[in-house]
Amino acid sequence: MGMFCYQCQETARNRGCEFGGVCGKSEELADLQDLLIYTLKGISEIVIKGRLDIKQLEDVNHEVVRSLFMTITNANFDDEPIIAKIKQMISMRDDLRKKALAEELHDAAVFEIRTTSDMVYKASYVGMIPRDNEDARSIKQLIIFGIKGLAAYKYHALNLEKEMEEIYSFIYEALAATLDTGLSVEELFLLAMKTGEMGVKAMALLDEANTARYGDPEITQVSTGVRNNPAILISGHDLTDLEELLEQTRGTGVDVYTHSEMLPGHYYPAFKKYDNLAGNYGNAWWKQEEEFVSFNGPVLFTTNCIVPPVSEEVRSRIFTTGVTGYPGCVHIGTDPEGRKDFSKIIRLAKTLKAPEEIETGKIVGGFAHAQVFALADKVAAAVKSGAIKKFFVMAGCDGRMESRMYYTQFAKKLPKDTVILTAGCAKYRYNKLDLGSIGGIPRVLDAGQCNDSYSLVMIALKLKEVFELNDINELPIVYNISWYEQKAVLVLLALLYLGVRNIHLGPTLPAFLSPNVTKVLADNFGIAGIGTVDEDIRMFMASEAR
Repeated sequence: MGMFCYQCQETARNRGCEFGGVCGKSEELADLQDLLIYTLKGISEIVIKGRLDIKQLEDVNHEVVRSLFMTITNANFDDEPIIAKIKQMISMRDDLRKKALAEELHDAAVFEIRTTSDMVYKASYVGMIPRDNEDARSIKQLIIFGIKGLAAYKYHALNLEKEMEEIYSFIYEALAATLDTGLSVEELFLLAMKTGEMGVKAMALLDEANTARYGDPEITQVSTGVRNNPAILISGHDLTDLEELLEQTRGTGVDVYTHSEMLPGHYYPAFKKYDNLAGNYGNAWWKQEEEFVSFNGPVLFTTNCIVPPVSEEVRSRIFTTGVTGYPGCVHIGTDPEGRKDFSKIIRLAKTLKAPEEIETGKIVGGFAHAQVFALADKVAAAVKSGAIKKFFVMAGCDGRMESRMYYTQFAKKLPKDTVILTAGCAKYRYNKLDLGSIGGIPRVLDAGQCNDSYSLVMIALKLKEVFELNDINELPIVYNISWYEQKAVLVLLALLYLGVRNIHLGPTLPAFLSPNVTKVLADNFGIAGIGTVDEDIRMFMASEAR
């Protein structure tokens, strides 16, 4: 066994990838990512035991967040930047150790790397040796994967110059705790819930950052067709990269199309001034291999979700930036002022054909919390009259498994008096279906990216206020969520922290949950998997909100 990874929903046999990842990462890369996380645990122990002042660690704080984000599924497939990051973090760790008062430290805080073989050995060692019993290990993985999601949201907020020192303090606290083999399952569960609490704060921070810079999302129709200009396709989640690309392509004759999770960029008022923002091209991340071929132009990845390109021709048109990377693809870094120069991408675009049209029509979105609040009276009236019987939160991730057709069929078969609340790329399973509306309210309300899941929480809390309820679980809301990677893990923990019960999670439950931990989540929070479409709809429609 050269590696072990079970952080995503598509992990092999729903147990774990051992001989290369289903995502496409190599055994060597998986081990290096494990070593990077191990190094961050060492830094965290030094910060906690040494009682270091978070305010004095700005550079370390930022690099820890970037390092965590680099290890998220489908973000970076390139060994070299991971190796460089490990060396950088070991150097930072050793500098911190000189300042710390702590004496007894875990191996993660003191190990040395002198040669390449040292790194190879250590990388293969740290990710494969179980140091806890099955249940403790399971909850620790839940925490670590949640922290990776937390780092992703904090990274985006950081790019918009929004800080919250409390989040860094918690990351250090939690990562250091994963080195402690003496913690009980009960203590670890409390830490998992605190991860959810920090998730709520990070999502609120990012929401504030996005709306302060770009305005509150508005109901918007987004074209899925194409124009005749050469074009660049931008994928991922980072709106600052979208803004900078639009500015640099303005007046050049090059259009910009959004892809997958960048679709909600169209909903923000600040982006509506760009006539070079042409529309959205394609679907969820996992269809990119075929869609990049027909797009013809360059593709810019700002965050995850990269699928390793089979075609050399497609690979030659892929650019990465931020925490992303793929071997052989050009990476766009930042200058000393923090700016990015996209001129290489623009020059290449001008030499290539315009995109081929693969579909026509419009996607309607922009139903973030401010927009839905404006419709609150209308929504409340529809519920009170019986026009809307239930809301179904179907947020989360999409993926390649055939079993995810469940969500398309589920949306099609839902009764006409129900409304879907969504965020994330899960919406691509049904956001192009003609599901109609109820009294002018569309039956699919798209709040935006997975980063915008906070809006769904705010909408639920607003409905609780409107109906003067004591418990969020008394609302006529069903949670039938699909997951794929670690940001979804954080969103789940955030919902549990907020007291949301009876969440159904699919298409499979996480492989990193042990049977006992799964039972605790089921008994205490009502967590469950999915069944067949017809059986689940009957169950959900028959159940009373609790």
